[in-house]
Amino acid sequence: MLTPATIDRVVAAALEEDAPWGDITSEYLIPENATAEAELVAREAGVFSGGAVFTAAFRLTDPAVKVDVLAEDGEFFRPGAVLAVVTGPARPVLTAERIGLNFVQRMSGIATLTNLYVAEVAHTGARIADTRKTTPGLRAFERHAVANGGGHNHRFSLSDAVMAKDNHLAVLAQKGVSVTAALQAAIARLPHTTHVEVEVDRLDQLEAVLAAGVGTVMLDNFSLEDLRRGVEQVAGRATVEASGGVTLETVRDIAETGVDVISVGALTHSVRSIDLGLDVRITRRD
Repeated sequence: MLTPATIDRVVAAALEEDAPWGDITSEYLIPENATAEAELVAREAGVFSGGAVFTAAFRLTDPAVKVDVLAEDGEFFRPGAVLAVVTGPARPVLTAERIGLNFVQRMSGIATLTNLYVAEVAHTGARIADTRKTTPGLRAFERHAVANGGGHNHRFSLSDAVMAKDNHLAVLAQKGVSVTAALQAAIARLPHTTHVEVEVDRLDQLEAVLAAGVGTVMLDNFSLEDLRRGVEQVAGRATVEASGGVTLETVRDIAETGVDVISVGALTHSVRSIDLGLDVRITRRD
């Protein structure tokens, strides 16, 4: 998902937002021929993500700036680790600094948080997955970071898979349409490669959904006991996903109910950026 074209498009927009008519501080204060060297340094431990994005911020500002990324995406780092080295003309280094940091700090924060969730369920067969609760325009970046942290990606967009949620089912009920029949009709028209998932919020909804032959059932905001009962009721007829209010404190117990997937919106909508710094040193002024 995180293609070079996507990176360049998003990073270029961010640079334009930050310096729409140029960086007047650097242009008026820093000598044109000054050069700089900067190190991307970790202030705390975490999991790295966004090396290509960080590089693009400087490359798109000035191709003369060189970035050596020293950490691989998905690599754990400790405080004090040097994650990248930036060298080149001082003005563009200073101009791109904040945008490069913003992206890599957020992406590394997502990767780090995801890794904590993954560790909590490592003794089970459950996968940790993200959701569509991403920052508009940054989904590919944030989904990449989740994968770097050891998590899995849910459908990327509304175009990728059928996912009937409570509001869809409510419309069918209001129209007096059988859920089973509606799902079967949809499945009959869909390409055979398209996955179908249905969200339920009560155990008594399960059989009508399973009868349609869906691929995944999402048990939304279920108690631990009802999750266990749901897993038993599904009995391998579909993938079982748990969702709703999942936290680091509750995810282990949820995984131990036997669900296959746990989707966690907090991976992207409530993440804290990792503390990384770019220490800049001017290397030539004449």
